[in-house]
Amino acid sequence: MKVIVASIISIMMISPAALAGVYSYGEGTTVIAWSQTYIVEDAESLIEIARKFDVGYHEIADANPGLDPFVPGEGLSVKIPTSWILPDVRRYEGIVINLSEMRLFYFIKRGDSKLVMTFPIGIGREGFGTPLGRFRVIEKTVGPEWHVPESIRKEKPELPKVVPAGPDNPLGSHAMRLSIGDVLIHGTNKPWGVGRMASHGCIRLYPEDIPILFRSVRNGTKVTIVRQPVKIGERGGRVFLEVSNNPDDRNVNYFNNAISLLKKKNLLKDISMEKLYKALRKKRGIPIDISSK
Repeated sequence: MKVIVASIISIMMISPAALAGVYSYGEGTTVIAWSQTYIVEDAESLIEIARKFDVGYHEIADANPGLDPFVPGEGLSVKIPTSWILPDVRRYEGIVINLSEMRLFYFIKRGDSKLVMTFPIGIGREGFGTPLGRFRVIEKTVGPEWHVPESIRKEKPELPKVVPAGPDNPLGSHAMRLSIGDVLIHGTNKPWGVGRMASHGCIRLYPEDIPILFRSVRNGTKVTIVRQPVKIGERGGRVFLEVSNNPDDRNVNYFNNAISLLKKKNLLKDISMEKLYKALRKKRGIPIDISSK
């Protein structure tokens, strides 16, 4: 454990509070962190609580169906979805973004330590979907100017051609350009948009998260963007299922996806079909144990 923490500090140079977003993984351990519960204080909204625990709006809303997102109620217990299954990719390297759960994973290898950082994100809204595929970070900018695309200026003609760096800049404090069109990974001046489909295709992070990722990522880093509403993971010899409830995945056959992944990982024999069906129906976005025993 000391080796892992030392590695994180040496490569990240971040505050102790930020270490909560860095986790170890390995063979047979693809479920990271643990969900929590939180008692609502005063007039807190789910949006405020989500940011406090570094989760996105849709994550906390899906984990707590039936709660009013604006006035959940003082003293009520809220489920905090701070546990995730790693996406199913060929290699755990660079940045992996899963649009279905609106979450970014950044994989770090230092010696024998395998570490992953994870952050909630905002993604492209309908008609401006964030593209799928494999890309690279090709440019990093501190204090970016926003050169407003013509498509946005048609919607909002009052916008200038260029918005200077500062508190009113939608790109926030840092931006990383990907090797496709005008797609950026950046901060935001509207943190309530994290965990929502609200951008014109870019990937938004909370203002407090983007500097951490920015300092950790180099130009040339691989970026893989996938859409995986169903994920299968393992931890401690148990099998887990995580199902996202993203509107863009409404035509997905969740059951077939789950079965295909279980077969691929040779885990079908180890699960309870009853538990599988229940987890698929809930779509809570939280890893659920579906082991047979």
